[in-house]
Amino acid sequence: MTDNPARTARLGQNQYGKAETRVVRITREGELHHIKDLNVSVSLSGDMEDVHYFGSNANVLPTDTTKNTVYAFAKEHGIASPEEFGLLLARHFVGTQEPIRRARIRIEEYAWERIGGPDARHSFARTGGGTRVAQVVHDGERAEVVAGLKDLTVLNTTGSEFRGYRKDRYTTLPEAYDRILATDVSARWRYAWTGAEGEGAPDWDLCYRESRRHLLEAFAQTYSLSLQQTLYRMGARVVESRPEIEEIRLSLPNKHHFLVDLEPFGLENDNEVYFAADRPYGLIEATVLRDGAEALIPADLTTL
Repeated sequence: MTDNPARTARLGQNQYGKAETRVVRITREGELHHIKDLNVSVSLSGDMEDVHYFGSNANVLPTDTTKNTVYAFAKEHGIASPEEFGLLLARHFVGTQEPIRRARIRIEEYAWERIGGPDARHSFARTGGGTRVAQVVHDGERAEVVAGLKDLTVLNTTGSEFRGYRKDRYTTLPEAYDRILATDVSARWRYAWTGAEGEGAPDWDLCYRESRRHLLEAFAQTYSLSLQQTLYRMGARVVESRPEIEEIRLSLPNKHHFLVDLEPFGLENDNEVYFAADRPYGLIEATVLRDGAEALIPADLTTL
């Protein structure tokens, strides 16, 4: 069955899979326990014309099977990092299912920290320092790994200005010489590594920790004349410090803090009391590249 029954239409890009499979893996070393908490989404594509045109499921691996594979791999292989676990899954689906030509695995990792003092062994609390994310794409020949984080809320109480901007008849915003700068950092970085034979994989956990550290330090250490400037400094510091990273895409919503007018109460507001507005908000986005690198991270990936 190969003919298209709809002669005036044809099938375009498509994929299918199981979204948001939650898996928690506990590793027990006697009384000392370790926890990995992931949200895994699998998308598969390949020879899928017949199922779309004729409803033939002969080439379709059930999405329930992809869910079961996530659980089985968590048991059989453990979870070392989101990137490594995603690569195992992607290679499995492409390598064992002939109709599947491409697998995309998206993973969020929710961090836990030990509680209960220095002897804590099996008690944990969820941390609020952002969510680690990774996307792995494998087509049977090469891999592409994009990793990063989202929902990392940061704030500078000073060291930020916004002035000298263009104005027109609709501009009412006063220039700010000392303002709060706050944002929720969403960052995705692409590794140069492609999984070619003989090419050693990066240390995924180390690169995540160091990239996160560079993002935070650049935010804290930049005297900001604009959020765009801060974004570039954050991205440039990661690319310049981590040779395994080719590009980084950042999405920074400007979480506005407005001074409250206290004059009606006979009080002076010396940059002390603010109203935190959640919307509308400015949205600043850009990609920072290593010299010679090609921009490959989709513009909308930071919103996923």
